[in-house]
Amino acid sequence: MKIRKTGNNKRGGDVYAVILAGGSGTRFWPLSREMKPKQMLKVFGDETMIQQTVTRVSRLADLKRIYVVTGGKYAFDMRRQIAEVYDNSGFDLLVEPVGKNTAPAIGLAAIHIRKKSPGAVMCVMPSDHVIMQPEAFENVISKAVGAARKGYLTTIGIVPGRPETGYGYIKKGAALGKAAGKEVFSVAGFVEKPDFRTAEKYIATGEYLWNSGIFVWKADDILEEIKRQQPDLYKGLLAIEKSIGKKNEHETLEKVFTGFNSLSVDYGIMEHAEKVAVVPADMGWNDVGSWRALDDISEKDGAGNIITGNVVDVGSRNSIIYAGERLVATIGLEEAVVVDTPDATLICNKNNTQDVRKVVDALKKRSAGELIDHTTVYRPWGSYTLLEVGARYKIKRIEVSSGAKLSSQMHRHRSEHWVVVAGTATVTVGDRTYNVHPNESTYVPVSTMHRLENHGRVPLQLIEVQNGDYIEEDDIVRFDDEYGRSTKAKKRG
Repeated sequence: MKIRKTGNNKRGGDVYAVILAGGSGTRFWPLSREMKPKQMLKVFGDETMIQQTVTRVSRLADLKRIYVVTGGKYAFDMRRQIAEVYDNSGFDLLVEPVGKNTAPAIGLAAIHIRKKSPGAVMCVMPSDHVIMQPEAFENVISKAVGAARKGYLTTIGIVPGRPETGYGYIKKGAALGKAAGKEVFSVAGFVEKPDFRTAEKYIATGEYLWNSGIFVWKADDILEEIKRQQPDLYKGLLAIEKSIGKKNEHETLEKVFTGFNSLSVDYGIMEHAEKVAVVPADMGWNDVGSWRALDDISEKDGAGNIITGNVVDVGSRNSIIYAGERLVATIGLEEAVVVDTPDATLICNKNNTQDVRKVVDALKKRSAGELIDHTTVYRPWGSYTLLEVGARYKIKRIEVSSGAKLSSQMHRHRSEHWVVVAGTATVTVGDRTYNVHPNESTYVPVSTMHRLENHGRVPLQLIEVQNGDYIEEDDIVRFDDEYGRSTKAKKRG
């Protein structure tokens, strides 16, 4: 069921929101994976972080003026998640052919906005931050929009509550007053992440703010600054802009964007921009950079614990225990973090949550599947859950949505045996098409073209047993696909 949410549109029709959702951060491993990054998770609350972000910016602009910039491997899941809470007709998803950091991503959004609405203001923000005071957020953005209308590249600086070594800082300059608003300041400088003693000194002066990564400016102004500082990037963006709406748009985007250098908007543009402003903000902001960040944003029990999921705890204090459906029992933990998923478990001290990246690095060296995806994987046609893997075999539970069908495909190294549990499967194997009902089965030989469809009104559920010399997900050749994925080429799933 879709829930329609709309913005109040107080800003008028020339304010656009741009959500950067291309990051593949794994600091929330094992809950986050390369194919399921933090913005797609329910870390805080009943909605995923991208859903929360879209809800937040709907206070600034309706869905037709919200752009989400993401990578191709996230595009389907991104659309699915937003469709769960919105009627997403008119929604714009900008898909990067390859991740090139924030400057090219922002430039891509800016040319689309400029083409649609010359002179428009764009509010740019990450997709995976928490803001606990939405009215304060709206007020801060209102001030930033006012500064942007006067030609300032405006950033939001968070009033620091403690010395923090994990954030970059912005040094405030003079108040701009009539030039942009009495609560808007010039930027005296951007500072990289400091050590603890330096951070203490920054806090003591009262002149420094945390860099939130939230920006507000006219699309024309940021593009002009890109042109001045990064002419090669601007030239490429101009070529992409000219192709928008034409037959060669996808081809041009693929060719030009892939050639961009990886460049952050902070280092590549903002540090040397000529007219930069900052708006101080106290709005319950948190970048949720590690599991320990839950201490600042989640409710705790009487012993200071944050407990989620199927957990039985005895005598633990000040700990974070995150479980799913599987029972997790904990006894006498102190300042600990426990995160349990169906295929991986993390246990560490709170002081070591930043070291999760070291675990991720070790998993990369092992090419571990637990780094890439969860046991349940969503696809345009439904989902599959990995139940068991052994030598030469793999067992999955597959669910195909009503009216959906998989691509017409073939596997060179494995056979498949399907047992229907619920619904009716329409199966094509070679030249033969037939129905398979509950408690019936069918067999797909190696190197045989086949297709699975669900023409019924209820989800189709079946158990698949794969057998062969090679049973990885890239052993697939597609011949016909409903979902725009490449045909006659190897793909994951």
